[in-house]
Amino acid sequence: MKAITIYDNEQFLRQISKEVDFNDPNLEDDIAVLDKFCKENEVMAMASVQLGIPKRLIYLKNTNLDIINKMQSHLETEEERQYNESRILINPTIIKKEGLTEYWENCASCLDNCGRVLRPYKITLEYYDTEKNKHIEVFEGFEATVLSHEYDHLDGILHIDIAEEVIEMPVEERRKWRQNHGYVIFYKDGNFETLKKNKVKKLI
Repeated sequence: MKAITIYDNEQFLRQISKEVDFNDPNLEDDIAVLDKFCKENEVMAMASVQLGIPKRLIYLKNTNLDIINKMQSHLETEEERQYNESRILINPTIIKKEGLTEYWENCASCLDNCGRVLRPYKITLEYYDTEKNKHIEVFEGFEATVLSHEYDHLDGILHIDIAEEVIEMPVEERRKWRQNHGYVIFYKDGNFETLKKNKVKKLI
């Protein structure tokens, strides 16, 4: 299975994913498809709509920035290379965004389009796990960036839509680029929208 891309079905990616019904007879199969793809591919996370399942499901595989940086430089151990958080978030809702960060993001659905995106440093997320338990959890740092990216997918938003700039950059070129253009933290606290607006004004 391949991820749907903007070149083969952009309209599908831009739909708003539906709330998951725990009585849905296809739910276990949908999660299995998501799990299989993420285990077999080098991704940080994945929204199920990218695999043809427009439901509010997110899979977290690797949001550990230390491991990711090692992988960019091909310095990771075999254990780190196989690292997988294996977390499924069902019907996630971001209820608070704080701080401001910057990262050059890419996406399986946007191929070589790499974008400099401003994201919150901290998000408060409400979601359900596969056992139908409700959680309210705070995600900080790079994990918040990854989650915010996938959360946007659920609303049909791509990182190239909100990036301050976009560069077409193949994988190996991107690995080298990120060695000098890594994850940047501007603020850890404060209203995200206000901080972003002020940051953009300064850049203009």
